[in-house]
Amino acid sequence: MTVGEMLVATVPMARTLNLAFLETTPERAVVRLPDQAEYHNHVGGPHAGAMFTLAESASGAIVIAAFGDQMSRAVPLAVKAEIGYKKLAMGEVTATATLGRPIADVVAELDAGQRPEFPVAIEIRRADGAVTGEMTVVWTLRPNS
Repeated sequence: MTVGEMLVATVPMARTLNLAFLETTPERAVVRLPDQAEYHNHVGGPHAGAMFTLAESASGAIVIAAFGDQMSRAVPLAVKAEIGYKKLAMGEVTATATLGRPIADVVAELDAGQRPEFPVAIEIRRADGAVTGEMTVVWTLRPNS
């Protein structure tokens, strides 16, 4: 099962919004929100809440791709998120997530008995390439014991 398939199967909101996980690697995750009238806002574009969920889902996908091998000893949890809406989003939008710290550094903190935190940066773009939003989600790996 791919990261995207796993997230769609286990996260009802990703399934509800019909998110498409286009790329999920430890270096980058790309997720698309199709243009769906039932998730439009008052100006006819994707609702801010749908775009937040799109970006947060992209951040979760890269976290799973990067740290999936640590799941037996730690649970990934979002700590905080900040989003800025830059331009009007219309039609289909795509979120691209990247890790803000090297994987080895995060795992080294976990190995040392710490609860590491790390940022994931996400850009939301329209089909024409314009950046319509930027988001940062800070994640942690909470040790199981």
